[in-house]
Amino acid sequence: MDKRKLASKIILALDVPGLNDARKLINQLEKTGIAFKIGFQLFTNSGPKSIRTVKDSGSRLFLDLKFHDIPNTVTRAAEVVTEMGVDMFNVHVSGGMEMMKAAVKGAESKSEELGIRKPFVIGVTMLTSIDQKLFDQVYEGKTKLSNQVLHMAKLAQDAGLDGVVASPQEIEMIRSACGDEFIIVTPGVRPEWSSKDDQKRTMTPSEAISRGASYLVIGRPIRKAHDPAEALNKIIQSL
Repeated sequence: MDKRKLASKIILALDVPGLNDARKLINQLEKTGIAFKIGFQLFTNSGPKSIRTVKDSGSRLFLDLKFHDIPNTVTRAAEVVTEMGVDMFNVHVSGGMEMMKAAVKGAESKSEELGIRKPFVIGVTMLTSIDQKLFDQVYEGKTKLSNQVLHMAKLAQDAGLDGVVASPQEIEMIRSACGDEFIIVTPGVRPEWSSKDDQKRTMTPSEAISRGASYLVIGRPIRKAHDPAEALNKIIQSL
């Protein structure tokens, strides 16, 4: 697999205070072929301008706002982000079957209306900052964390979602249960030379890819590096 093909599997988390910081990273890395992720921090600061900044660079965009609301509200939100040109966005699987179907419906109807490609709609199973101990506190220890993640992945597929966000630890079982076409977006990816920070269920980039991850979300190891382009290149070389 060539270097650009490998780079296309990497999504850089633009978890930065504002647009100036985001533009700096985008300008440094937009020609590498990676995608960018906008989450709560940047979107709360800069709103739709942050989306336009990524799309104007010609880069792919994953909008990570984790919609979780009543179906009608999620439908409207899905229509809006589809019209804004995002390539992928997510919802919480815990919002339920009807909410997930509403997200797909909103994205499909708006993309058909505009004659554009429908964005991938993916479901958040369990945050990678949650380990078994914390999971037991919330869910009273009634099931294993991995079993819950697999259950949620199957629900997402049944609802018509294109894939899920899941930790590297659950890649293989989701891939086995949901098939090769199901998208698995994997945060909690840390190169061997970086710290885990607040991520608890982690894996190296090469391990995650070898187990079947579709995309790797990587933030601080690239974003906080003295030379982000060089850090990205080291990760690509490791793949």
